[in-house]
Amino acid sequence: MHFHVMTLFPDMITAAMSQSIIGRAQKQGIISVEAVDIRDFSKDKHRHVDDYPYGGGAGMVMQPGPIYDCYQSIAARTGKARVIYTTPQGRVFSQKDARELAREEDLIILCGHYEGVDERVLEEIVTDNFSIGDYVLTGGELPAMVMMDAVARMVPGVLTNESSASEESFEGGLLEYPQYTRPEVYHGVSVPPVLLSGHHANIERWRRRQSLERTCKRRPDLLQKEIEAGRLSPEDLNIISQLESE
Repeated sequence: MHFHVMTLFPDMITAAMSQSIIGRAQKQGIISVEAVDIRDFSKDKHRHVDDYPYGGGAGMVMQPGPIYDCYQSIAARTGKARVIYTTPQGRVFSQKDARELAREEDLIILCGHYEGVDERVLEEIVTDNFSIGDYVLTGGELPAMVMMDAVARMVPGVLTNESSASEESFEGGLLEYPQYTRPEVYHGVSVPPVLLSGHHANIERWRRRQSLERTCKRRPDLLQKEIEAGRLSPEDLNIISQLESE
């Protein structure tokens, strides 16, 4: 899978995405991350890519020309590909979106800056508008990296333990159960005995209950969605009833 990021700060992308699991996946050739500097496509001798907004207002707006030319340089190599614009006005990015996008061979991501991007180029090239939350950041690079990380983890071979992705929070509509490792006792708190029992069926039941309990307490909205969708078993519903009565 290939990520192509249109940005004003390519070093920010390449430095962060060269670390840890994502960096290893790039070295193995499972994914690639290309950061393309929008300024390289400016016709201005000073490499300006922004100008004052028509109609007045604070701040500057990114011009359509350099962005479009940058996109064309990438599209000439990838062919038709989905173009994601990172914007607080977009749909909130979810695990479901990460799974869907992981099926693509190429993804182009546009990182905005200043007061935004000229609407005309957005309408011409962008296929998906995504946000990572209801707040405003100084630029689109951080959201782009968050989304790339989430998508890349869904690509086969990126995670060394392929079962990890299927067991994590949000994958089954619920939050993940708590995890423990050595030492067995830390600051006077012991690992739950069931996890030391070696009884796999009991461990799975404990983990399921913990997942339901954690979701009930921390994200009741997610739990309600699972109930309404009919994705919980009678045993799950019984556990929820017990939790609510406690």
